[in-house]
Amino acid sequence: MIQGCIFTISSKDSLSTIDALEMSDNTQKLPVARKTEAWGSRVGLVLAMAGNAVGFGNFLRFPVQAVQNGGGAFIIPYLVSLVILGLPLLLIEWSSGRYGGQFGHHSTPFIMHSLGRQRIWKYVGVFGIFCNVAIAAYYCYIESWTMSYVYHSFIGSFDGLNQHQIAGFFSDYLDVTTSTTGIPFEAIIFFVMCLALNTWILSKGLSGGVERTAKIGVPLLIAFGIFLAWKGISLKAGHNGAVLSGSAGLNFLWTPNYDSLLNPKVWLAAAGQIFFTLSVGMGSIQCYASYLKKDEDIACNAMSAGFMNEFVEVVLGGAIVIPIAIGYLGVDRVVDLTGLGGLGLAFRTMPFLFEQWGGVVSAVAGVAFFGLLFFAGITSSLAMGTPIMAFFQDEFKWRRQTSAVAFGLIILILGLPTVFFFQYGVFDEYDYWAGTVSLFVFAMFESVLFAWFFGLKKGWAEINRGADIKIPIIFRYLLQYVTPVVLIVVFVTSLIRPENDDWSKVSFTSWPLHAESIIGKVIHKEGTANPEYFAETYQSELSGTVDSTWMSGNRYFIQVIPEGRDEEFAQTTILGADGKLLVKTGDHIDQAQVIYQGSVINKIFYVDMSRLLLLIVFLGIAWLVHIAYQREHKQKKY
Repeated sequence: MIQGCIFTISSKDSLSTIDALEMSDNTQKLPVARKTEAWGSRVGLVLAMAGNAVGFGNFLRFPVQAVQNGGGAFIIPYLVSLVILGLPLLLIEWSSGRYGGQFGHHSTPFIMHSLGRQRIWKYVGVFGIFCNVAIAAYYCYIESWTMSYVYHSFIGSFDGLNQHQIAGFFSDYLDVTTSTTGIPFEAIIFFVMCLALNTWILSKGLSGGVERTAKIGVPLLIAFGIFLAWKGISLKAGHNGAVLSGSAGLNFLWTPNYDSLLNPKVWLAAAGQIFFTLSVGMGSIQCYASYLKKDEDIACNAMSAGFMNEFVEVVLGGAIVIPIAIGYLGVDRVVDLTGLGGLGLAFRTMPFLFEQWGGVVSAVAGVAFFGLLFFAGITSSLAMGTPIMAFFQDEFKWRRQTSAVAFGLIILILGLPTVFFFQYGVFDEYDYWAGTVSLFVFAMFESVLFAWFFGLKKGWAEINRGADIKIPIIFRYLLQYVTPVVLIVVFVTSLIRPENDDWSKVSFTSWPLHAESIIGKVIHKEGTANPEYFAETYQSELSGTVDSTWMSGNRYFIQVIPEGRDEEFAQTTILGADGKLLVKTGDHIDQAQVIYQGSVINKIFYVDMSRLLLLIVFLGIAWLVHIAYQREHKQKKY
């Protein structure tokens, strides 16, 4: 094998020739440090890595993205993105994690610093902790929904409810003041339970907690997925109220619309899905890989975990939600509902569809579906908690249990705004800035560091050290010339994306920005009818018909069905009861029409405050990294 020609190992603790070469050119002078954790088995490692990657996006985001971006043709840019972005980034993160772990580092600030000696890299590595903290804050909240819906499916809370009532059930659940079971503040209780479970598992350590959970959770979610996929594919028109067969849903999902391949947005969507599904750019893969021994395989392990994730996403994820939904609701209706996103389909629609199977089967299907999502979620959230704990343990010498409790408390504090102010856009802001932009920025920088600063010669040797398979040489050139360049180009275009995607308007002076460009998001280019933080009136954000109004907990609720839509797309506005409501049920309202008079705190306030909070968290982590660096510098570790 290749590594046999490059490395000569004289003893368990000796340095390889490549290590000696690095030491001689002053690239790395860190002493080998202790390893406080280790993986119990190779199977456990692969399952934990796969569990990290397999998440909600495999079953909810992927099928929706495929429907919205050309059906079967979407798989072409998807696979291209997998080869030029996904797999190279997996190799980068596995190898850089194992490399940094040799020197006692298990979190990205100091893993990055071990690859590049310039101080800036450890602050770039802050993204690898920040992403995990911020994403876990809202990801654990979604995870708690799945816990709740497993419970509700089991006790039959959805029995006898129509589609509109089940959609309303979810809306009530998100309003923490409304209970769906008689339990006060139900959403908060399940959120705290979810965090407590994550904290307890993390406190058991890598092999005793994370690995053991992956060994149970990943096989179970695959088993649940196979059961639901079989139910979806075997669906027969005319049985249990189905209007189409399951095969009709598969045909629709995978029938290619090749014209979509000419649309740049489809390619961007495919690249985004690859990032989302493989969990690259977060720092969790590096952390997991840092607990590997110096000569343990990463090439085969990385590919095994990656392809297991792709099997779950493409084969199972594509055979559950869309085929079942199309079987009962028809193609046009499902295409319309994809506008609600994967979460909307899962929690507003799927319980109603499972109810069509009746009795025990509907309960089993609901438990299997939301149980599948729960295991997909918790194996991912544990991966987010591990780098945070590792940072506290490595740099501040905290005990494992103390670090686990700190993770739970941090996520609770940072997550509560997404619980209380979900309807005000806080959840979406966390998802965009931490779960999209920060992931991409970090991936871009780590690919540049690995290829151009650490050096592809050393990087390629690191990837192939101890490898059980031979990585095709094409990946060496992708790592050096293609992946970093593509990431830079995509980031720059996302930053300055012009209005209507008309790139002919771009000039050296100025041009109108797209509302979805990164700069456009910063300056609120999307616009709002209520641009002030505080006001004495509230204007409708959309045109439509008032479906209902009611008062609960000293608040007014106004539900409006947008023009050209049905009640599934109704939007609810929450306002204080100390003012005066100016509309009633059945009224048609226009965008920017005043519908309420009284003191109002507008959504834009919550949006900007959530951005400020995320910035404070990022700077706070950077400050902790600086303190840790100063402490180690004083100890002459650097």
